[in-house]
Amino acid sequence: MSIHEGHRQRLRTRFLQEGLDQFNQIQALELLLFYCVPRKDTNPLAHALLEYFGSFNAVLDATPKELMKVEGVGENIAMFLSLMKETWRYYNVQSAQTNKSLTTVEQCGDYLLPYFVNRDVETVFLLCLDAKCKVICCRLIGEGSVNSASISVRKIVETALNVNATSVVLAHNHPSGVAIPSLEDIQTTKRVAHALHAVEIVLVDHIVVAENDYVSISMSGGYSIGENQNT
Repeated sequence: MSIHEGHRQRLRTRFLQEGLDQFNQIQALELLLFYCVPRKDTNPLAHALLEYFGSFNAVLDATPKELMKVEGVGENIAMFLSLMKETWRYYNVQSAQTNKSLTTVEQCGDYLLPYFVNRDVETVFLLCLDAKCKVICCRLIGEGSVNSASISVRKIVETALNVNATSVVLAHNHPSGVAIPSLEDIQTTKRVAHALHAVEIVLVDHIVVAENDYVSISMSGGYSIGENQNT
């Protein structure tokens, strides 16, 4: 067994016994790289990645294109590292879906939050509920630049009608800001609520997300969405 193989085995054994909590950033990144860099010392590459991006989190947040700017990082390594944050988001979304009946605005917000993990552009989702407040689906409605996403009122109405939703919750994120609804957010909420009301679907709320926080437009007093809300 080479010195590198011995180092790999020691890190694996340590992880199995202790988890990642006691690992420093270099060691955690080395451990990940073991699974896409066979039979080679991953320590220099871990150092190069951390030096280039500044932190373990920044490495995993980087796009494959950005990662491949680091010498020694090919397509396989870049794809593997990028998969980490996507896997985490997927895990959180699947975990959130275990609670299928959403009877409060807080439950809707908690359900929607995982959909926005690690999204660095403004993204819009529509949560569709049936008459008993059970989740029918949560659909991606639009994506935009870092500053804005185009919200198609027609697409929202068509999506809600196609799945026979009784009520819906609109949600979008502020990637570079705080979870405070803007005047444009409130105006958009009014347009969407009016359009949905015309086809007898209730817009329960509009959730604005920033990092791990969210704000309800209705609960913040920005706009009273409707008298007959289902949640």
